[in-house]
Amino acid sequence: MKIHQLTEEQAYTSLRSNPNGLSEQEAHRRLLEYGANRVEEVEEKRLLPSFIQEFTHFFALILWLAAILAFIAEWNEPGQGMAMLGYAIIGVIIINGLFSFWQEYRAQAAVAALRNLLPHQVKAMRDGTIRQIPAEGLVPGDVIHLTDGDIVPADCRLLEAFGVRVNNATITGESLSKACSTGRSSEDEAQNSHNVLLAGTIMVSGEAKALVYATGMHSEFGKIAHLTQIAGTTLSPLQLEIKRLSHLIAMLSVCFGAVFFLLGLWLGLPFWTNLIFAIGIIVANVPEGLLPTVTLALAMATQRMAKKNALVRHLPAVETLGSTTVICTDKTGTLTQNRMTVKQLFLSGEFCLPVEVDRLRNHPLLAVARYCHNLKQGEIEGKQTLLGDPMEIALFELAQTAMTAYPDHTQIAEIPFDTDRKRLSLVYRTAEDDKLYCKGALETVLPLCHDIYLEGTTQPLDEAQRQQLLDAQEYMAEQGLRVLALAFRCCPPKTELEHLEEKLTLCGLVGIEDPPRVEVPAAIAQCRSAGIKVIMVTGDHPHTARAIAREIGLAQNPLIIEGDELRHLSQIQLQLALDAEEIIFARVGADQKMRIVQALKKKGEIVAVTGDGVNDAPALKAADIGISMGISGTDVAKESADIILLDDNFAHIVSAIEEGRTVFENIRKFMTYILTHITPELVPYLAFALFKIPLPLPIVQILAVDLGTDILPALALGAEAPCSDVMQKPPRARNERLLHWPLLGRAYLFLGVMEAIAAMAMFFYVLNNGGWQYGQVLSADHPLYLQATTACLSTIIVMQVMNVFICRHPTESAFRFAWFGNRLLLLGVAVEISLILLIVYTPWGNNLFGTAPISIDVWLYAIPFGLAMLMLEELRKALLRYFNKQNR
Repeated sequence: MKIHQLTEEQAYTSLRSNPNGLSEQEAHRRLLEYGANRVEEVEEKRLLPSFIQEFTHFFALILWLAAILAFIAEWNEPGQGMAMLGYAIIGVIIINGLFSFWQEYRAQAAVAALRNLLPHQVKAMRDGTIRQIPAEGLVPGDVIHLTDGDIVPADCRLLEAFGVRVNNATITGESLSKACSTGRSSEDEAQNSHNVLLAGTIMVSGEAKALVYATGMHSEFGKIAHLTQIAGTTLSPLQLEIKRLSHLIAMLSVCFGAVFFLLGLWLGLPFWTNLIFAIGIIVANVPEGLLPTVTLALAMATQRMAKKNALVRHLPAVETLGSTTVICTDKTGTLTQNRMTVKQLFLSGEFCLPVEVDRLRNHPLLAVARYCHNLKQGEIEGKQTLLGDPMEIALFELAQTAMTAYPDHTQIAEIPFDTDRKRLSLVYRTAEDDKLYCKGALETVLPLCHDIYLEGTTQPLDEAQRQQLLDAQEYMAEQGLRVLALAFRCCPPKTELEHLEEKLTLCGLVGIEDPPRVEVPAAIAQCRSAGIKVIMVTGDHPHTARAIAREIGLAQNPLIIEGDELRHLSQIQLQLALDAEEIIFARVGADQKMRIVQALKKKGEIVAVTGDGVNDAPALKAADIGISMGISGTDVAKESADIILLDDNFAHIVSAIEEGRTVFENIRKFMTYILTHITPELVPYLAFALFKIPLPLPIVQILAVDLGTDILPALALGAEAPCSDVMQKPPRARNERLLHWPLLGRAYLFLGVMEAIAAMAMFFYVLNNGGWQYGQVLSADHPLYLQATTACLSTIIVMQVMNVFICRHPTESAFRFAWFGNRLLLLGVAVEISLILLIVYTPWGNNLFGTAPISIDVWLYAIPFGLAMLMLEELRKALLRYFNKQNR
């Protein structure tokens, strides 16, 4: 039998302990055997391998190879600018690696947060005396003493309990505090038993003596910690796409380089000239600016989300959130406010609301609410507050808002709450007489009542009124309310304790709930319109879950699966159940939440999980995207999450999803922009090899475009505002690629070809005006050659200036967008133009990039090419819109 199913004596025997506790010698022996009462770490991921990994992933290795080849070429033929190319590429690798390592560094933070939830000192019986010992020193068999406000240090079996109520929200997710007692339990699971206290939970009231039976990683708390540690981290959709893109680009680059190296050998080019040619092909095909642009675009998105109180801890999470198809949300503290409040009352045979103050004024129910409690005045973060059972706080606050005077009351007796009595009674001495105030479950209070308070008078309580009260309770319970009956009596002098709870006068019924957040219904509706399924996964009671779901518009007639039922479902049965249009999971544990997430992922869903408790941490970590509450969230939930909602506003998830969807589209925009200039960078090398002309675009000038002029305009495209219909579309399919054939065709074969034609035309325009004849060899420092390559470079920049406006949308006209709608775009264009002017017309730029000043007619000749590209692209978009409209 399990320890909660044993009597107190049997529990002592099973752990070889006794009421005097363990001896110090035996406690030390057990400490060596069972280990310290703390959350142990699994094998820690070392920082050095993690750091090295950021510089050795596939895309980085391709860049390292390009840098090494550049240094080899510089060693063989100094002065060609290859060394500068190598250093620039290494700079890109280092900046990206450092930035990514900093963003990813959070390996053991969740474990540290778990440790902080456990107390540091505890009162334990050792050798028959109570001693203050470190919580880490607790072992199975220790007898400990707890009082209200204490954090439970280990899993314990209650031995003595006086008015004990425990808040289990961080472990089980239940919003209501749980009454505990010492008797045997018939429950199968310890966490559902009334005689068990779980590590990490909080005693909200009462005093207790308990027997420790599980410590450290053996406790329920430790099991959740273990689930969090082993959940692992999966690559986000964006990371998978970047990985796929890296392999594709690397393969194409190396293949092109190898093919044209062989071609050069066949054409009879010298070996080192041929090698430089091959390196140029590789460099031209590798968009060195892609990684920093993606990284910075995501960082900018996180800043925009931070302004909406969504803190992003993991950069790829921004885009992943935009891919989300299912949100699994906790109830307590996420959909609700995580505070109890009175929602409804039943007085004088009618339902009424707490705001009807006039009806409540001078009603004896307020006196019961005001004085029948075990609350204490305390201080949290420098502010005076009430400490104790949240339901008692809700009743006290109701009385405070409606009562106009507070007569002197002195408490003289208490009949404490326990799980058998299900009620609490307190006796006060007043100026007139002694009064007993009682509150509890209707089924235990109603039999004690002889009268009822109706419309200002006390009347005998008949059977019809009793039935009316039972019907009212059932109606309120169906709404998910916790129903309490409040009663009182005037006690004759010297009434014996066992006769105090007799001939009570029933005041009425109070329905208490953890109310939904006001912004949640609108957020749920927006998720529905965006094609995102929302599933409530809670540790709370199914009635409460259903009532909240109806109130916020999440579900009307949902399929409800409880934890016990879920435990008996096979993997296939669970996945089939998840096909239900409306589904709620109630009374589920931490491992079951993680199982639900894993089942959804097997169905091909991209899953976001919201939560705030320790019990949510494993699911947060297992999900594609974990979202924790910032105010009510525990430290471990925050450290397991990818995104933290700083103000606990569920509605900001919708804003974050909108930002995530926008990020994906914006990445495609600047990828189109970046990939477009690869064609005009590649064509000059093909012409150089095939037609034996001077090289129109040296490698160092390719670098000027890739890592210089194009960076800021690309970033500006990453900062484009969301389209108006972005949240009216369903989530994109999991197999939809970031880099797809329409994008490649548009960038390489349409826009890129036009840029290549313009660049080559300008190159030959300058050569022809300078008197160059085909077959004439020009040295690398020949003034005419420098001007011709400068014209080629400048034309690419002119075309890219036009291209940045073209790439603002794949199908909509560039003229549809406001010029000042994206100020960063105008700044990027201004910087791009400034940089090319510095490169062309300053001695510094001429020496560094091998350029020479060009005349104004070159610019005037280049501009019509840019306008022609704009017009042709507008024609393509118009035709595409027309055919799309016809196909609808």
